[in-house]
Amino acid sequence: MSQDWTEKYRPKSLSGVIGNPKAVGELKKWAEEWNKGTPKFRAVVLKGSPGIGKTTSAEALANDMGWGLVEMNASDQRTGDAIRAVALRGAYTDTFSDTGEFMSSSKGGKKLIVLDEADNLFGNADRNAIPAVVQLIRETKQPVILIVNDFYALSKKSSAIKSETLQIDFLKPTAAGMLKALRNIAVAEGIDATDDALKSIIDNSNGDMRAAVRDMESIAMGKTELRFEDTIELSNRIVRKSIYDLMYTIFRKNSPSEAKRLMSDVDEDPGTVLLWVDENLPREYKDRGDLVRGYEKLSRADIFMGRVMRRQYYGFWSYASEMMTMGVCSARRSSVLNRERFQFPGYMMKLSRTKGVRATKASACQKLADYTHNSTKRVASDVVPSLREITKNDEEFAAALVHEAGLEADELAYIMAVKADSKKVKEIMEKSKDFKPVKDVPEELTEPAEFRIPVKKEPVAAPAAEPVREKKPPVKAQRSLFDF
Repeated sequence: MSQDWTEKYRPKSLSGVIGNPKAVGELKKWAEEWNKGTPKFRAVVLKGSPGIGKTTSAEALANDMGWGLVEMNASDQRTGDAIRAVALRGAYTDTFSDTGEFMSSSKGGKKLIVLDEADNLFGNADRNAIPAVVQLIRETKQPVILIVNDFYALSKKSSAIKSETLQIDFLKPTAAGMLKALRNIAVAEGIDATDDALKSIIDNSNGDMRAAVRDMESIAMGKTELRFEDTIELSNRIVRKSIYDLMYTIFRKNSPSEAKRLMSDVDEDPGTVLLWVDENLPREYKDRGDLVRGYEKLSRADIFMGRVMRRQYYGFWSYASEMMTMGVCSARRSSVLNRERFQFPGYMMKLSRTKGVRATKASACQKLADYTHNSTKRVASDVVPSLREITKNDEEFAAALVHEAGLEADELAYIMAVKADSKKVKEIMEKSKDFKPVKDVPEELTEPAEFRIPVKKEPVAAPAAEPVREKKPPVKAQRSLFDF
């Protein structure tokens, strides 16, 4: 069985990677810092759309530097335990080269830890993977590369991945570079390919070099010539854009129509895009006039978003989308562009950090609302502040509340405004296990006899007997009207 062309013609050295000289230079500079010691960033993130050479560059780097390679991709089990067992163990210990030669870390021998498709660490299959990845990039003694298609999706899971790694952007290769690479493959395979056919393959690939090579292999199989007519059967690909592409188009590309079109390709709702634009608008528009005009358009978008919520008419989304894309983009008059990275919305970061606290508050208020027959809003505003003072000073009451309302330790800690692992919370939770509510207590046990007020009981009269009705003899003759 012949080897797949994408593997057969994969570059073995960074010099063979096409279309990304700047990214390749940054990657090589980072790798050379490992020869001098531990660099500032122990891990690097290669980000960009699929098929543009990120994985190829990582493998070529290991080959150029003479490093070993430990790779985990989406087909592997990537739970937290698996990452710690494979990647972290590989990041701490020595290794062997492909030829069996021992390489000691203390003598300069390195291995490259590659975690491919790191932005897909979600769900039950990859449980607890993010904490393991964060531990890896903080503690590794070996170079680490994370490969992502959507860096935004990964950075939402942990801010450490954004702040403690070096991010390198890989761009789509140019059509000229792809054309040259496809020509070389055609020559190597003995195929006479016209430029029109190769350009058609490139146009259909949307900058995905891997897809272009596979398309070329599929339509050239068993042929010695490749013409434009042979490429007609190729279907167009739908490529999803990231939120960073949209921000770049809105703020730096000066193309309102393209910004509007790109909005439909981004897998985010208008509310999320509104937060992104609001966060980055004052950073991108330094001119006061641009800033005023930009916020005027953004405020109009916010008005339409409010109408969507009030009227439940989602047709207003189109107006809001045009205002926050075309409107904000056309607000720029100055030619000064910002070169810094786009910022993640601070509001969303706060929501992410307080997600657990808000969930605990909601569950505690719901249990207290059911127990006290109140609304959750009333409980949060009126009941919880009162219970906070009582539970702090009366552990017996707190234990009874935990037992009766069915509170958990974190919910009790929220009510008392203390940490869930505090000593007081632990003591109250232990008391609640032994709590026994008192029912049907006899009157003589509830109050001493000398303090009880005697109650004079009146005799209850017997109910009066019902009068016996005399039975009238049956009437034999016909009765008149006056008898009734």
